Amino acid sequence: MQTGAPQKVVGKRGDAVQARIPVTIDAGFHVNSNKPALEYLIPISLTWSNTGALVPGTVIYPKPTTEKVGTDTLTVFTGKFDLIANFKVAANAEAGPGAAAGKLRYQACNSTTCFPPKTIEITLPYQVQ
Repeated sequence: MQTGAPQKVVGKRGDAVQARIPVTIDAGFHVNSNKPALEYLIPISLTWSNTGALVPGTVIYPKPTTEKVGTDTLTVFTGKFDLIANFKVAANAEAGPGAAAGKLRYQACNSTTCFPPKTIEITLPYQVQ
């Protein structure tokens, strides 16, 4: 799995802003959706730990597809898709540049094996006007 660099988020104090995080899953693999079909599967999740002037909101995941693996029907993401992270620029944010730090956790699987979960560090540049 790979993520592309998110585009810089630009906003004024109090603005609602969105960041688009491009994700690519290698051919022949899938990752579990954010709401996996089976309780024991590890969902994809995007979390923010140090956001500076940005107040994190909801993350919008794409609509998953279903994939039959053995006797189970799974809800998964494959190919290329975007995660949309919603933020609000803090009312007391100082004007200028900054960067928010996040983590994208996922478990990649193919038709026979699920691999140990991994975490990718995400850096989201922003500009408060």
